[in-house]
Amino acid sequence: MKKVKANKGSIFTRVNDTNLLLGITVIVFLIMYLGAACILGGAFTKPQAFFNILNANASLIITSCGMSLVMITGGIDISVGGVVALVSMCCAVYLDYHDGTILGSILIALGIGLAYGIVQGFLVAYLDIQPFIVSLAGMFFARGMTTIVNTAPFNVTNEAFNQLKQTRINVPGLGTYNRRGIYVPTYAEIGVLVALIVVLVLYIMLKWTKLGRSFYAVGGNKQSALMLGINVKRTKFLSHLICSTLAGVGGYVYFLHVGSGAASHAMGMEMNAIASSIIGGTMLTGGVGNIIGTLFGVLSLSTIQNIVSSAGFDQAWWTGITIATMLCLFLLIQSVIMAKKKKALKTT
Repeated sequence: MKKVKANKGSIFTRVNDTNLLLGITVIVFLIMYLGAACILGGAFTKPQAFFNILNANASLIITSCGMSLVMITGGIDISVGGVVALVSMCCAVYLDYHDGTILGSILIALGIGLAYGIVQGFLVAYLDIQPFIVSLAGMFFARGMTTIVNTAPFNVTNEAFNQLKQTRINVPGLGTYNRRGIYVPTYAEIGVLVALIVVLVLYIMLKWTKLGRSFYAVGGNKQSALMLGINVKRTKFLSHLICSTLAGVGGYVYFLHVGSGAASHAMGMEMNAIASSIIGGTMLTGGVGNIIGTLFGVLSLSTIQNIVSSAGFDQAWWTGITIATMLCLFLLIQSVIMAKKKKALKTT
């Protein structure tokens, strides 16, 4: 008897939405970074340049991961930048003006994040208020409270904090020799380690836990999730709780990086977090997203900013125009991929 080959379908039917968009994000980042190293050279060819991107964006990685969780459930949270600024100012005032301790400042950061998560999560999940409106109010409140806590920007002089801020983690085997022949090790800040741990924990949670599957189910179709026995309100509440808590953690990592308190800190971070999530393959409509993709989304966003700056376009509007173009490009890619996938599924 003649064997009939099973129709395996096209790549669009064999690869799920999340992995497909993740693959595109990783490929685009590699093309951008390697292209910059080949064409522009300079710092892009040194390992420290890559770790500098991580050092400068560790807090954005953390807040973007929290943003991705909320977006996977079909929501949004634009208060994260305000929370980061509020955490930085509160911790700075506590350490310098009240002779605070490192542990105390960490608890303040976590407390602010948890408080925001509980309030916003309750309003969104249980009172069914639009997440954009709730988080918009949260953003204004955080910015206002930051100014109330202290109006003038200042650098923290607390000795214990500054020692922690200056702590560096040397990366073995990636150091370089300078012009004098002195070996300079490649290093990462503590915040990078925290960010990578957050990425790993959230990746495991989304991929292998019931809660992670519930996030995708709620974002994909609320009615179907209810029929599957998923507590939709609790799932939404937990997504906002985790997001705001991570904003608190990201705020402390940001504080560790800048070492100061100011009302202008983290301006626009919420927009960068949303952009990074979208570039990383998280769909605004919910149900699709990957934390690893969000990590590469942050790296891609920062890399394109560095490329624009290295090319001599130092004006702020060039960076904005480039990010907007990149964001539109990824949205277009997502739309094309999803359209082709739907067409491929219909023909199989």
